[in-house]
Amino acid sequence: MPDSGQNHRNLVVEIVGARNLLPKDGQGTASAYAIVDYDGQRRRTKTVFRDLNPQWEEKLEFLVHDPESMASETVEINVYNDKKTGKRSTFLGKVKISGSSIAKSGSETLVYFPLEKRSVFSQVKGEIGLKISYIDPPQPAPETEAAAKEAEEKKPEEAKKTEEETKKTEEEEKKKPEGEDAKSEAETKSDPAEAPKSEAPADAPAEKAEEKKEEKKEKKKAKEKEEKPAAVEKEKSLAVAEVAVVASRSAMKDLEIRSLCGGGGSRGGGAFDLVEKVPYLYVRVLKAKPAENTDTDTYAKIVIGSHNVCTRTVKSTDWDQVFAFHKAGLNSTSLEISVFVQNTVETEKDKPPSKVDTCLGSVSFDIHEVPKRAPPDSPLAPQWYTLEGGGPGGDVMLAVWFGTQADESFSEAWQSDSGGSIVHTRSKAYLSPKLWYLRLTVIQTQDLKLSGPKARPAADLLVKAQLGQQVFKTSKVSAGSSSTWHEDLLFVAAEPFDPFLIISVEESSSVHSVGQAKVPVSGISRRVDDRSVPPSRWFDLHAGDAFAGRIHVRTCLEGGYHVLDESASATSDVRAASKQLSRPPVGTVEVGVRGATNLLPMKPGGTTDAYAVIKYGPKWARTRTILDSFNPRWDEQYAWDVYDPCTVLTVAVFDNTKHKSGSKDTRIGKIRIRLSTLDTNRTYINSYPLMVLHPSGAKKMGELELAIVFKCNSWISLIQAYASPLLPRMHYAHPLGPGQQDLLRHTAMQIVSARLGRSEPPLGPEVVQYMLDSDAHLWSMRRSKANWFRAVHCLTRSAEFARWVRGVRAWTHPSTTLLVHALLVIIVLCPHLILPTLFMYLFLIVLWRYRGRPTVPAGMDARLSHVDAVGLDELDEEFDGFPSSRPPEQVRARYDRLRALAGRAQTLLGDMAAQGERVEALLGWRDPRATGLFAGACAVAALVFYAVPFRVVVLLMGFYYLRHPRFRDEMPPVGVSFFRRIPSLSDQVL
Repeated sequence: MPDSGQNHRNLVVEIVGARNLLPKDGQGTASAYAIVDYDGQRRRTKTVFRDLNPQWEEKLEFLVHDPESMASETVEINVYNDKKTGKRSTFLGKVKISGSSIAKSGSETLVYFPLEKRSVFSQVKGEIGLKISYIDPPQPAPETEAAAKEAEEKKPEEAKKTEEETKKTEEEEKKKPEGEDAKSEAETKSDPAEAPKSEAPADAPAEKAEEKKEEKKEKKKAKEKEEKPAAVEKEKSLAVAEVAVVASRSAMKDLEIRSLCGGGGSRGGGAFDLVEKVPYLYVRVLKAKPAENTDTDTYAKIVIGSHNVCTRTVKSTDWDQVFAFHKAGLNSTSLEISVFVQNTVETEKDKPPSKVDTCLGSVSFDIHEVPKRAPPDSPLAPQWYTLEGGGPGGDVMLAVWFGTQADESFSEAWQSDSGGSIVHTRSKAYLSPKLWYLRLTVIQTQDLKLSGPKARPAADLLVKAQLGQQVFKTSKVSAGSSSTWHEDLLFVAAEPFDPFLIISVEESSSVHSVGQAKVPVSGISRRVDDRSVPPSRWFDLHAGDAFAGRIHVRTCLEGGYHVLDESASATSDVRAASKQLSRPPVGTVEVGVRGATNLLPMKPGGTTDAYAVIKYGPKWARTRTILDSFNPRWDEQYAWDVYDPCTVLTVAVFDNTKHKSGSKDTRIGKIRIRLSTLDTNRTYINSYPLMVLHPSGAKKMGELELAIVFKCNSWISLIQAYASPLLPRMHYAHPLGPGQQDLLRHTAMQIVSARLGRSEPPLGPEVVQYMLDSDAHLWSMRRSKANWFRAVHCLTRSAEFARWVRGVRAWTHPSTTLLVHALLVIIVLCPHLILPTLFMYLFLIVLWRYRGRPTVPAGMDARLSHVDAVGLDELDEEFDGFPSSRPPEQVRARYDRLRALAGRAQTLLGDMAAQGERVEALLGWRDPRATGLFAGACAVAALVFYAVPFRVVVLLMGFYYLRHPRFRDEMPPVGVSFFRRIPSLSDQVL
């Protein structure tokens, strides 16, 4: 048995119940029980007899041996029908849940998972309701930590004892007779709770067998009491051995995870195989020990050539700072570290005291003798060095080594090529806040106190709800002591949530509030689908301290939706808000930001301080800022888990101005790469042009060099992702309207921008909005033209085919037309060859075009964006804010132009609607004569098609359509003229 789990993470699987199970006992019912397997551990529920909707309400606990590898483990639940007749239990279904989708205790929700088949021939039906969570152990007290250290020191000695004892036990087991082994094997096979995972468990034991087992357990307990003094030491050794096995297992899992993910850490793959390894000289200064005890301020100074850097000034002589010097920028072979003490010297009266720096001594190093270190080597241990060169003297503890940007100390180090210790120039990884939809259903109010201080007529009432900065209102209803709405209001909530959802009842004719109630957001229930209805609650309304009535509402956090915070066409994450609905990742994408070339000067002084931002899913990565360089080299690598291949990775380059002036960072350019266009396990190293649209036109700002690789964990999971819906189920079961979805997306974008702007270093709102395409929904003449030409380009193939058909019909090439006649005869006489020929033709076309497939991931396309043929006034309109800030004459001219375009679109829509209305009028006797003629023609056609074989009709119609032009008339056919004369509803429109 595993330990109690007090010092380990525990997994809790609560099996609530099942629905609509398949009858298995021949009488229309089933006696179901469930078996849960996790990490070699197995638990079983009780049997619920003769019920297709069993309710267990049981909690099963498991020990998590390695919390770090919990995401790679799976929880398997198998449901069986208990026959109770000695026969094998029948299979009712199973569920597999990835460890990455398990929530922490307190945030789990009830989810009904559909039961899956075990094989192709399994018959499965229904679903099972589960609540799965994990519980972390409490933090150990200092005394327990000390005891743990002592236990670790005693492990080697105890491990030797356990090895000797295990050898003895193995020898004793070999000496046992074979009959006893056979009996033990038979006993283990008869117990379904200890059967192997690959086999289905045996029937549940009968009541008599259970009584026998209880008697055996009591006998064993009696024996244990007698042998307890002799077995204490043996239990201790076995416990130590079990700890060693768990440790070795966790170490093996760590190695597997690292081999799959290419290393760990927030900076992506530890190997840094997509970028060039840049050498840096690292100097880590920990502390100093002066020869004379002093309480004055001290600091260390590092000098190497033209580089002159000082640590922070402290009184405790404890700095623990790391400095990284780019090897290419070193202009000296000597490194010198000096320690200084600041002494306060009193001056004349009416003047502040001055500080004089006294050098305690220095330590010198020859760069050629500095050792090299490359991860995963252990960090270099710091050493004490004696300060020399005059002065009071003392010791300084430091470490000096050569490494690369893959070193763990690089991200927090002072960097010579990125502005040193300026916080706004450091590389960082950010996480977007976890977003939820909060649904408020306003049902009704009761006992409203509508009488105010002054007598006034009763006005219509509405309910206003506010969450943070979001305010939504219901429709108006007639005033009364009881009013009913049944309306939904949808908010965007971000973790950590705002404390309260404020609900108030107001009069529509004034700002007078009848009453107000506060709903704690932390107590709102969560749901993951539409099958469970959240409970409704009554809240008291208060106007000041007085009671003003009650309001009946229903609130819930919708975990089944994906909260969009970026453009739908370039989304990078489609997972539901609830972690329990997320599937395991299908692969990883690694991005190496190598560098940029030929950047333009961005600041008035002719300089550029560039950094790159990469966004995929909820994770953002920001490289360090390379100061005053038009060809910066970052050589940084990052990694993301991929849950859907049909998503987009966004990379943008900005000019950093916050570290100098504090103003907004300037855009340099952006590219997007869709992961589905990448071959798996192939490294792409390419340069992409950086384009930015200005009021004066499009401008190329430089080029960005990237290295990208999409690694696939399982081809089966990758192919399954293409067959699954793009968005979670709730988007199709209860879809949101286009206008509501745009409003919620804009709100989510503002929340993400505000949260990331409070990080350190902050990711400015101008950066977040540019990455998320905050202005994608605004009107733009250029975008409209680009979309129009995209639509025209998609129709060119159809237009080419129509031109080819016209050429065949016009006998432009008589040989081609004769071949089409022969093809028509073959198709009519052998119709079973139509579909095979069509699909074979498509297969050959796809195979032929394989040679011309794109080999480079596409970036931003200036020609497709229609930036070359756009006018200056159209660009000015695109950069104009909303509402417009231009003069009235200019706005009037733009409005007239927009009216002209809208008029053409209006005419086109009217013509399309008229064709459908003519078809309805043909069948609706709107024109009695036309409908009568159509009815007669249908009767004649029915007789003709009944008498003449269908093949002959098709052949004659084909020959008639392809007849020679000398046998055709230039006037429209009779059928077309007849259809155009049918009335539409255009004449009834005002």
